[in-house]
Amino acid sequence: MSLSIPISRLLVFLALFFASNSAFSQDARARYEIDAKRMGINYDNQEALYSSREFIRLDSTYYVGWMIEGIYKSGKASDHLGYKNAIPALKKALFLLEKDFSKDLVQFASNAAQEVYSYTPVYFDFQALCQALKEDYENIEMADSLMWVINKFESYNFPGDPLRFKTAKAWTYHRNRFFTNSKFAFLGSSIEENEKMALKYCYEAMGAINPQFETFGISSERLSAYFYLAIIHNYLKNYDSAAYYYKELEQNGYVSYNNYGLFEHEIGNFAKAKEYITMSLGTHYRVLEEPAYWIPMLEVYAGRTKQAIGLNKIQISHNGSTPGFGWYNLSLARSYLYDGQLDSSEHALEKAAGFRELHIGTTLSQVQYDFTLNLLYLQLVDKKIAQVKFTNSGWWYSPSSLMKIARLKIEKFLLEYVLVNQMINNPERDRSVYDLFCNESTTSFDEAYFLLKEFSLPYFTKKYNEYPKHDKRQNIHRYFKLMEARLEWADGNENTARKKYLELEKTLVDTTQEKLFRARLFEGMAKYYEDDGNENKLSVYSNALLEEYPQLLPFSGITPGMRLNATGLNDKATKRVISELKDCDIDWEKEAGHPVANINFSKKNNRYEVIINVASASGKPVVSKQRIVFKDTDKGVGKEIAMRLFGKGGALTYENNF
Repeated sequence: MSLSIPISRLLVFLALFFASNSAFSQDARARYEIDAKRMGINYDNQEALYSSREFIRLDSTYYVGWMIEGIYKSGKASDHLGYKNAIPALKKALFLLEKDFSKDLVQFASNAAQEVYSYTPVYFDFQALCQALKEDYENIEMADSLMWVINKFESYNFPGDPLRFKTAKAWTYHRNRFFTNSKFAFLGSSIEENEKMALKYCYEAMGAINPQFETFGISSERLSAYFYLAIIHNYLKNYDSAAYYYKELEQNGYVSYNNYGLFEHEIGNFAKAKEYITMSLGTHYRVLEEPAYWIPMLEVYAGRTKQAIGLNKIQISHNGSTPGFGWYNLSLARSYLYDGQLDSSEHALEKAAGFRELHIGTTLSQVQYDFTLNLLYLQLVDKKIAQVKFTNSGWWYSPSSLMKIARLKIEKFLLEYVLVNQMINNPERDRSVYDLFCNESTTSFDEAYFLLKEFSLPYFTKKYNEYPKHDKRQNIHRYFKLMEARLEWADGNENTARKKYLELEKTLVDTTQEKLFRARLFEGMAKYYEDDGNENKLSVYSNALLEEYPQLLPFSGITPGMRLNATGLNDKATKRVISELKDCDIDWEKEAGHPVANINFSKKNNRYEVIINVASASGKPVVSKQRIVFKDTDKGVGKEIAMRLFGKGGALTYENNF
């Protein structure tokens, strides 16, 4: 039987055959042109974006154009939207690369395992895509997708751990330790399980190291594992192990001095902590620079609140609204709080509340961010109430003061409600909130008291009594005892609190770095002797508090004794200022042997200038030549001066804040 094909059908078949061959030839030429043009492209330059678009026009099924677009966008991203926008191009490039070249990757892995190495651009492109996607997913808290990328890369069984993805897994488990598999499928059901997996991947990373890499010393792969082992053992309170790994890292030039400093901070070596953390300042780009958050906190411990404010302002000015902006404003708010500048603190907190923070390259999380924000707000409200009472000694029969206090107490109650729910839903509250100075905590030992004093006092008093029995950090035991004494006082057990304060008074401390600790101790003693009616002892301890940390006195509830010398101009406006000042909760009827406030008034045109000097009972300068300028119509100047007698900072030109 003969085969007969109509000529029309044959012509159609031939046309399709030659068209497909022409298209194949065209694609090959396009890819050859793309590969030639991509050489020498700088992925940081905007020209790379123009080139990526050209390559996609030439052949949208070839991965190179999408890869260049994605890597360029990822490199330029500095916020959530930026990283999110980079991901689609990177994913498309990854799928297209695997579609065309997965066999080449398998072959490369096989040859590489046999130590037959050849230049394989596709392999290095695959590496670059996986690394970029991994970083982008991490930066926007998409941990499941991050693990998907890592698992995809590892599925080819390339020899060793070329991208150090095993330690990346360890970091991902540790960073998300407080979540469970209900949040991210790869996680365990508890913090303990997640930390166990983190350690497992660190040890697997060390097991994958080729012995030939360590012929002449410790390899960078091993040091990378040590880096994460130090962090994880620190969190697990295995302080000896953490110290060992940090020493190894330091000796081999691989240490993060920020992390090492935070380790020293946790075990109570505050001077060493500041030294190390400062060494790490300025070493990060477009991410949260943790040292810029921690150093001001150490300055607050040391009573150097104005230096803390200055450091925060410099950091915010340099970085602008990039990742870290929110954290730096939280730090600034804390610095203002301890300097007595409540309005400025509130302004910084509002900025932090309105900023969408990214937690890049850090274990700090949004949960911690929100908790820190609310806890600082709580302390702010607490101090606002104290300030109303301090600036009006007759507040209890002033309708406006009573109304203000009532509003603040409602606000405080609502904040406490939010915070207690945040605590209940925080599975690591024992470690990051109660366990003072925890490496992973973003609040201070003093802030913890402002929270816990509002809840179950007997429970927390007992808890802090137990801590020194099992906690290895000898330098932190005094802080547990201080917390216990303060909680006893808050619970109405004044005599028990006094005994604990007397014991703490004998404790040796770093008088340079631990001024806040000493101030809270003196404050506790002064409160006791004020209640006891012992004027001499009250004067001794309130003066000690004035010398140690004067900004705390107006918020302590203690009525400080002081002598007032007002000099210079004496007219209607200055008399009003003095009258307001004398209405504040300060005992002005004091003789020699008490702190002295010298205030001088002068006037130029319609503006007055006040120069303030304060010396303690022993003659130590507390405030030196602080100036305030105000108009003759301003009210509240006397109250502002009362605050500044105790070291509060503020603008030269006064604006009515009362």
